[in-house]
Amino acid sequence: MSLARPPEKARTEAEGEGTPVTPASGQHAADWTRQRERSNLFAMRLMRWFAMTAGRRLARVLLHPIALYFLLVNGEARRASRGYLTRVLGRPATLADSYRHIHCFAATVLDRVYLLQGRHDLFEVDGRNLEAIDVSLQTGEGAMVVGAHLGSFEALRATAQGRGARVAMLMYEDNARLINAALAAVAPGVQIDTIALGRPGAMLKLRQWLDDGGLAGLLADRTLPTHSGRTRTLRLPFLGDEAPFSDGPFRLAAMLRRRVVFMAGLYHGGNRYELRFVELADFRQVAAAGADLDALIVAATKRYVTLLEGLCREVPYNWFNFFDFWGADANPAAAAKPAVP
Repeated sequence: MSLARPPEKARTEAEGEGTPVTPASGQHAADWTRQRERSNLFAMRLMRWFAMTAGRRLARVLLHPIALYFLLVNGEARRASRGYLTRVLGRPATLADSYRHIHCFAATVLDRVYLLQGRHDLFEVDGRNLEAIDVSLQTGEGAMVVGAHLGSFEALRATAQGRGARVAMLMYEDNARLINAALAAVAPGVQIDTIALGRPGAMLKLRQWLDDGGLAGLLADRTLPTHSGRTRTLRLPFLGDEAPFSDGPFRLAAMLRRRVVFMAGLYHGGNRYELRFVELADFRQVAAAGADLDALIVAATKRYVTLLEGLCREVPYNWFNFFDFWGADANPAAAAKPAVP
């Protein structure tokens, strides 16, 4: 288990709610796909062996020294955690707060081992508004499900598959290789459906997956590369300041004429998870182009950010973006102020 080195945020000149961001110096905005995870695959295999041999209760004891280790040695993650927690808690965050934050992250990574191995009996999982995905299952129409680095995606995947859904994760090719290697270390032999964007034929594969009634999930709280110029990065109010969010996931759903459902697998400690689903947009009947479509895409992006902000305030230790999400040029004076409702 490790905290990945975060993407480097691009400086921007354009600001204001819903303002498109122009990458500086010709660089792609927040091109985090070029980053390399610093995960130690040997350590992950060792964790898997220990988790499956000793059992979840004993393995959880090991999380305390792991969390303490990262708190002490990973200064970048520690500073990012305290910066985020100061914003979301509305007070200066302490080292104890950051320890709890990192421990929460480590707990969800450990649980990934058991969830991928099919040990769903170890967990209590409650769901809210599950009918949002049941609609797609009943009609046979696929949908885009958009989440964040919030809680556990594996808990979401396990529950959706338990209800008869087929779930594939969308990611860029380099990240797909890294994540598949990490998942193979955690759960060898377990088949995870992924669709690597950027490859030839990726869009045809995605369209076919959706046409066959599958769910396609992606995490939208990191900005995406804008190689084609088709996507925009918007600066939107988030936890008391403006932060960059890509409209790419919603533009993709609009192009494919699909419903978009917000998803979150919230971790409440121990073995308790809660799933949330909210329909964000329905692009099945909209025009293929034009100002009205752009307005709907921006509205869906803003609603996503509002939902994400609300959940961060509700379960502040569940958000696992361990980097300066707002960028070094964010206004530090606003960090301790709660966002205006």
